[in-house]
Amino acid sequence: QVQLVESGGGLVQPGGSLRLSCAASGSDFAIYVMGWYRQAPGKQRELVAVITRDGTTSYTDSVKGRFTISRDNAKNTLYLQMNSLKPEDTAVYYCNAQRGGIIRGSWGQGTQVTVSS
Repeated sequence: QVQLVESGGGLVQPGGSLRLSCAASGSDFAIYVMGWYRQAPGKQRELVAVITRDGTTSYTDSVKGRFTISRDNAKNTLYLQMNSLKPEDTAVYYCNAQRGGIIRGSWGQGTQVTVSS
């Protein structure tokens, strides 16, 4: 099991930016596919962005061009740069690790992102 701690959320106005961080435990961070997920009130958790071990990224259509996922393997840390934020981005954001198509981390508390005037 991979231990994960999200941080960096907060309240921001529409059009603003936030940078989320996900700190992972263990020495094998570099081998995992990492992803950011979000869950809004009354909604199912959705996958937002993914980054593979070699740095290949993918995004859900609603955030493409606005969000950037990255990783620093030396620091065992995953990032999500969120620009041009919209109210519909409001959610609790979670990170997790995958290997062999299986989720390897436990779901933590996440970090709240609120986009509002």
